[in-house]
Amino acid sequence: MSQRDKNTEVFLEEASELLADLEQALLELEESPEDTELIGRIFRAMHTIKGSGAMFGFDDIAKFTHHVETVLDKVRDGALSVTKELIDLVLASRDQISLMLEAANGGETPDPAEADGIISRLNALLPQENAQNGNNAKKENSAPPKKKKSSCISKPNLFTYHIRFKPSGDIFLHGMDPAILLDDLRDLGDCQVSIHTGDIPPLDRFDPETCYCCWDIVLTSKKEIDHIKDVFIFVEDDSEVLIRQVADEVSVEDGDAKMLLGEILVERGDIKREDIESVMQERPRIGQLLTEKGLVPQSKVDSALAEQRAVDKRLTAEKNASVRVPADRLDKLINLVGEMVISQARLSQVSSGIGSAELASPVEEIERLTAELRDIIMGIRMMPIGTTFSKFKRLVRDLSSQIGKEIELQTDGAETELDKTVLERLNDPLVHLIRNSIDHGVELPDVREANGKSRVGTILLSAAQSGDKVVITVKDDGAGLNEEAIRAKAIEKKLIDPNSDIHGRELFNLIFAPGFSTAKVVSSISGRGVGMDVVKREIDSLRGTVDITSAPGKGTVISISLPLTLAIIDGLMVQVADSSFVVPLSFVEECVELSLDDRSKSHGRQLAYVRGEIVPYLRLRGVFGMDDSDNPIEHIVIVRVEDKRVGIVVDNVVGDYQTVIKSLGNAYKEADTVSGATIMGDGKVALIVDVVKLVQSAELEAVSNCAA
Repeated sequence: MSQRDKNTEVFLEEASELLADLEQALLELEESPEDTELIGRIFRAMHTIKGSGAMFGFDDIAKFTHHVETVLDKVRDGALSVTKELIDLVLASRDQISLMLEAANGGETPDPAEADGIISRLNALLPQENAQNGNNAKKENSAPPKKKKSSCISKPNLFTYHIRFKPSGDIFLHGMDPAILLDDLRDLGDCQVSIHTGDIPPLDRFDPETCYCCWDIVLTSKKEIDHIKDVFIFVEDDSEVLIRQVADEVSVEDGDAKMLLGEILVERGDIKREDIESVMQERPRIGQLLTEKGLVPQSKVDSALAEQRAVDKRLTAEKNASVRVPADRLDKLINLVGEMVISQARLSQVSSGIGSAELASPVEEIERLTAELRDIIMGIRMMPIGTTFSKFKRLVRDLSSQIGKEIELQTDGAETELDKTVLERLNDPLVHLIRNSIDHGVELPDVREANGKSRVGTILLSAAQSGDKVVITVKDDGAGLNEEAIRAKAIEKKLIDPNSDIHGRELFNLIFAPGFSTAKVVSSISGRGVGMDVVKREIDSLRGTVDITSAPGKGTVISISLPLTLAIIDGLMVQVADSSFVVPLSFVEECVELSLDDRSKSHGRQLAYVRGEIVPYLRLRGVFGMDDSDNPIEHIVIVRVEDKRVGIVVDNVVGDYQTVIKSLGNAYKEADTVSGATIMGDGKVALIVDVVKLVQSAELEAVSNCAA
């Protein structure tokens, strides 16, 4: 891949992240229109997309974004108010930019007329004196700024900044010209620029593609410091950019001014930095001067110094807090760690067989280090679920407006972490559930008001960690599910017997049947139950469970329980004949013995009496077509799936086993009782039991036996 292709890939990835952040900030701004931090955050995101687009050759994106930036700049300056129309247009602009990015990545080219329409509506929002300039709306003053006398004291409503800009040597290779940045600064006010060329090498070592210069700039402007930072937003990660506001009251006699003078002399080469430091060391420090004058005790000076060191340490840590890693590299790293875990297990087994005390110690150390490395790497794959939650605010806003409802999305537990792979596959099921709640769960405002509710409905999207699982809940305060309508539809589709007495959760779970719907008119958005089988199937494939509770007039709660990760699971190793199986430990409740006497008491039915409760069981031998056993004592592994307890009969329970999941491949994709395999320490393969599918198949077999 060429350097240009790599740069394009980086731009597309960063632009997508910026658009996601932009959407979230816009929705927050709609709720808090006076929040200047949000306005600045939105402007900077759009400004970054514009500048990066121009830098990497996406001129259509840069040109379109320029118009949006013009409007946002007026909002930031207070010349334009935040209204619903403005939010709608900027959101539409965000969607248009997203389509342009997809086109650049091989997608369908968006309609140019749509972009032109958005631009026209944006220009219509601008104040009259700026709207008439059309595409030049961003130019506030065409006359050149008047030169001001050089001074370190700012005039009223003006700010003076000292800026040091030292670009990275390869800045030209990224398509950026420092002269453009300096011109942008000149547009902001009275600008005095000093160039430093001391690092330029002799001609025989000179590289024309390398930048050797740096600049000191003194800028006097009406703009606040955020505007100044925006100029360097494209180069701040790779370049040295220091911006310091010079206080109004600073005079040339102050120590700070002397320090600034010293820095200027050093940069010009008139004096060495060591000489400045030597002179400054001869002068007592400010803390010493204050204590000698009796103005402050030494203990308070020491405390202030400690705080200063802590702040410096925190800022340094934050600057290097994260690093971007391609997803495919991370996946390869996960696979390598999985192989290491398997090899470590084999090494431990070999060491145990040899029985060497000299070998046991380093093997135990390797086992500890492997476990620590595994946990760290798995933690890298974990992402806060809030990244997914934030996408649904736009969905609720647009769909509720479309059908004339007033609905507010609330989120809780956005900091809860989940495996990246699980998060990606969770998006579609959550979209469907939320659309159902919007269309069929929450009532129209007038209906809610007539029933004594607030006109504004609420959908709560929450997440919480429970052991090795994450429970995600979609809860609405709408009308709730209609039990009688569900029962009638289930009888019509012959899912239940007309005389059956099922109700509550068991009845509600019938809406997961393919094609199940109680809606008299299927809307363009959703139909309660239509596609819910797809939701169920996707959650099952993630080794999760879904549960529904509802109360008439109170609303519906759908709870999804998912494992934290799909790569490595904690399991219970069991044996049947010469084969080993792994049962995911998250489903296991307890293990009990099953004797011949217990079997005889059930009179041929596969039922066990455990702690005062009848528990149905199935034999793993029968599931996998093995010969029956005459073992006098077997073991029942009791698992819970949703609200059902089922036993799995095995020959022996070996114990806990941390499992690295391996795919079985396409040849076994139809196998509905196993979810994968793992390699044990002795090199043999153990199948991982799909508990959910196993319980479902047992239920179907029980129903068919009853019907027979």
